[in-house]
Amino acid sequence: MKNIYAIGVGLIGGSLTKDIKTHFPDVVVHGISRKDTTIEQALSLGLIDKKATLDDLQHADLVIVSIPVDATVKLLPSILDNISDNTLVIDAGSTKEAICKIVENHPKRRNFLAAHPIAGTEYSGPGAAISGLFEGKTNIICEVEKTAFKLQEKALEIFKALGMRIRYMNPEAHDKHIAYVSHLSHISSFMLGKTVIDKEKNERDIFDMAGSGFASTVRLAKSSPEMWTPIFKQNKENVIETLEEYINNLTQFKKLMESDDFEGVFKEMKDTNHIKDILNGIN
Repeated sequence: MKNIYAIGVGLIGGSLTKDIKTHFPDVVVHGISRKDTTIEQALSLGLIDKKATLDDLQHADLVIVSIPVDATVKLLPSILDNISDNTLVIDAGSTKEAICKIVENHPKRRNFLAAHPIAGTEYSGPGAAISGLFEGKTNIICEVEKTAFKLQEKALEIFKALGMRIRYMNPEAHDKHIAYVSHLSHISSFMLGKTVIDKEKNERDIFDMAGSGFASTVRLAKSSPEMWTPIFKQNKENVIETLEEYINNLTQFKKLMESDDFEGVFKEMKDTNHIKDILNGIN
C-alpha cells in the first residue's frame, strides 16, 4: 500500500489520513476535494502530501471516500470505474443501504468495502481532524462477503492499526440501528437548540444561564447541516420511525407533568438510569 487517495479531507477523512500517515509512514496521501481551499488547508496541516483529481485514481492502492452520503451515492460508481483491479475503495458514510445498493451490480463491486467508523465530533473541515480519533471506536462493515478477500485483509490491517473494533452488519440493520443511536440524537440536539433560540431572543440570557448539561446536550447542534441533511434524507423511513417513538415518550412525560404524577416522572427517569449500565458495558 503506497498511494492513498482521500476523497474528502474533513473531520473523518482528515483524521483517517492523519493516523494512517503515522502508522504507515511510507504512504503518499493524495487529497481530492471540490474546494481548492480545503485541499490547501489539508496540505498545510500535513493531512495529505499532494493534491489530485478523480482522473488520477488509476494509480491508487487505496481510496478513502468521506464526503456527504448523497455525494457518495453519485460519485461511487465513477470512482470504481476509474480504479485498477487491485485497488481497495472504502467509504465512511453514516448510511449504508443506498450506498451499497448503487454499486451492487458494478463490475468492480469486489473492490469496494462499505464501512462506518462510529467516531467524530461536532466540528467539520480539515481543521477538525485529530489524531487517535478512531482508537477504541466501533467500525461497522457491511456486506463484507462482497469484497475480495485480499482487499478485506488490507482494510482490516489498517483498521487494526488505528485501534478500531470491528462489527459486521447488513446495510438495512445498520441504517435502522444507527437511526436510534446517532441520527435521533442529532435531531434532538438541533431541535433543543432551536427551541432555546426561539424562546430566548436575548442571547445573553442563554449564555449566562447555560450550564454544562445544556452545553453537552446541545453540542451536536453545531454539526454540519451539509453533512446531516443528506443522512436524514437517505435514512428517512428509519428516522421518522425513531422520531415517532421519541415524540410519544415526550408526550407521555408531558402528560405525567400535567397530571402532577411526579411518582410517574420519578419512575420514568429511574428506569432510564439503566442506560448508564448499558453504556458502561460498551465502553
